[in-house]
Amino acid sequence: MTFQADFSSPDYYRNPAAAIEKLRAQGPVVQVRFPILGTVWATTTEALADRVLKDTTIFTIREEDGTVAGLQWWMPRIVRTLSNSMLSMDEPDHKRLRDIVDEAFRRRAVLDMEPHIRVIGDRLANNLFAEGSPADLVERYARKLPLSVICELLGLPQADRSKFAAWAGGFTRFTGALGFLAMVPNAFAMKRYIERHLETVRQHGGEGLIAEIVRVAKDGGQISRDEIVSMVFLLLFAGHETTTHLISGSVYELLKNPDLRDWLKQDWSRVDLAVEEFLRFITPVQFTKPRCVRRDVDLGGVRVKKGEKVMAMLAAANMDPQANPHPERLDLRRRPNRHIAFGTGIHFCLGHQLARIEGRCALKSLFQRWPQLTLAVDPSEITWRKRPGLKAIDRLPVVAGRTQPDRDVGLQMAPLDQL
Repeated sequence: MTFQADFSSPDYYRNPAAAIEKLRAQGPVVQVRFPILGTVWATTTEALADRVLKDTTIFTIREEDGTVAGLQWWMPRIVRTLSNSMLSMDEPDHKRLRDIVDEAFRRRAVLDMEPHIRVIGDRLANNLFAEGSPADLVERYARKLPLSVICELLGLPQADRSKFAAWAGGFTRFTGALGFLAMVPNAFAMKRYIERHLETVRQHGGEGLIAEIVRVAKDGGQISRDEIVSMVFLLLFAGHETTTHLISGSVYELLKNPDLRDWLKQDWSRVDLAVEEFLRFITPVQFTKPRCVRRDVDLGGVRVKKGEKVMAMLAAANMDPQANPHPERLDLRRRPNRHIAFGTGIHFCLGHQLARIEGRCALKSLFQRWPQLTLAVDPSEITWRKRPGLKAIDRLPVVAGRTQPDRDVGLQMAPLDQL
């Protein structure tokens, strides 16, 4: 029996814990209908999500003919090209591509970026209301911070960032096949841009991670031109889109709960715990990519047949009471916090450290500059993009609040021992 659930409805996004509880009541793995993909199995527990993501002998990203699981016959060739990234590869190809960029995302390298990320956050927070009030925090702040960081990391021009934001917006708004096809022009535009930039770097050199990938390819590294394009596409899109929704979702929860906001402001050493809880509670990426089952398998007492598709539902794993007591509660003091918002296994998110740092810098810069920041509308008026699998607030109108802080607050670098 296929469970009827709308994972992009306002009711679901407003209270996912309740919907997930109903889903889990059907069993640890449940058949659901998912837009574009059709009928798939979805895990509802942390243990089964962990198993599906780690057992690459049974659950694979690719079908037996090499096709990426979930790609449909009617999808344009450009979609197949851009999806041919390390995120949609099994070993050994996954490791071959990940090794090329892994060094740039290692903990030490990312920690060195934190003071600069904080400067970006301070500047954006200071300019939040430069174009008037209320301000949409999603576009004016939550998107701009991670987009600025990933563009600098990749070596992409600052002047082109508005293009990336517009293209990315198209990728997160489709809800079905027609919407998916309407997104294709954005994909073509982004692909052409990346190809032109790569050619410029090949001929004239450049700075950043893209220049390093091009150098590796020139030196005989095992990466094709199409793989470089899909790699840059993945890093640019995944490198800012999900963090955008982590930041906006975190701010939304704090503005709904001023006591939590004030508790956090009292001692910013609490921000790491808070970000981990926001990752769990919000889970910006709700589902992983589908896996193809290589052979019949017993999954949580259910017989799943060879060739069927399974998706690890990260949102359900993070709301599993066996992993985290009282998961429906937003508890910024939660410890331990057994979330898998970044996935697990070989596809564990490459940018997890960067996302964490951006999350904490974003909150500190914003609330130190605007300590009385307030929603400009009732929380019931906030809506989410109707994109199943991605929890993305559409707009978040905010006002400065009851009092204005001194204009110099947030413009200066915080002491290093407070970062």
